[in-house]
Amino acid sequence: MHEPIRYSVIVPVYLNRDSIPELVERLVALSRARDGRLEAVFVVDGSTDDSIDCLRARLPDAPLRAQLISLSRNFGSFSAIRAGLGLVRGQFVGVMAADLQEPPEVLESFFDSLEAGECDIALGRRIGRNDPAVSSFASRAFWWLYRRTVNRDVPSGGVDVFGCTAEVAALISTLGETHTSLIGLLYWIGYRRKYFPYTRQARRHGKSGWTLGRKFHYLMDSIYAFTDLPILALQAIGLIGVVGSTLMGLIVFIAWLLGSIREPGYTPLMVVLLASTSAILLGLGVVGSYVARAYENSKVRPVSIVATREFFGPQD
Repeated sequence: MHEPIRYSVIVPVYLNRDSIPELVERLVALSRARDGRLEAVFVVDGSTDDSIDCLRARLPDAPLRAQLISLSRNFGSFSAIRAGLGLVRGQFVGVMAADLQEPPEVLESFFDSLEAGECDIALGRRIGRNDPAVSSFASRAFWWLYRRTVNRDVPSGGVDVFGCTAEVAALISTLGETHTSLIGLLYWIGYRRKYFPYTRQARRHGKSGWTLGRKFHYLMDSIYAFTDLPILALQAIGLIGVVGSTLMGLIVFIAWLLGSIREPGYTPLMVVLLASTSAILLGLGVVGSYVARAYENSKVRPVSIVATREFFGPQD
């Protein structure tokens, strides 16, 4: 009789075939360190390579309890993680990337702290990184903007790896809103948080799918989902426009009194048209972004769809 599963590790997989052999080995080592009471939950996020076949070939012979989840298409890593959060069987949950840039060993610190009752959410705080200069700059810029526009509590290096209790995992998995931020949700729900420092490792296999375009869209979703900054900015611009238009109108009126304007009505008309048109267009753009996201959420679509679910290793 095997001991019941106590720890779960969720691993979203997308174009990671080359890192799978080492990934499975590292998870086997982590399972042994946890007395075999750990399961790995691989969520293949519509990967176009043969990642799922590589996992199917290795998992049957690996001394590791595992679930292999295949999503029906590519929904994105955060949706894949949320799918895994709803399917874990452990009391304590960790999330890591398949590219091994976040060392799996940091999950042991997560599990120790969660099990000791020191926190409900464990977050990796990046204190160093071995990425190329361009990638490092783009990431730092992204998290700098995220901290200043969405949530100042997020560490300066961002959050790429985290752990939580089963209760928190179940709660996150039930929040079905689309166009949102998983990191934002982790902070929005509250609970006790604790940070663990680590150094991000260099990527040895493949190419990251976390492109500049995806970062931009994720940042926009985070802003619209968790802050009213665009509305406040619009109000500020509107106020500045009103003041500016008033001053301009006063200047035009004085110029008219002094006889400097030869075609009465032309200048103030152009000022009013330019100011009002720009404000209307900007306002429509901001309000339209909120309406579009409200429309997506009103569909009540799941954030991902599980096509298959397989089990490997001893089961309870």
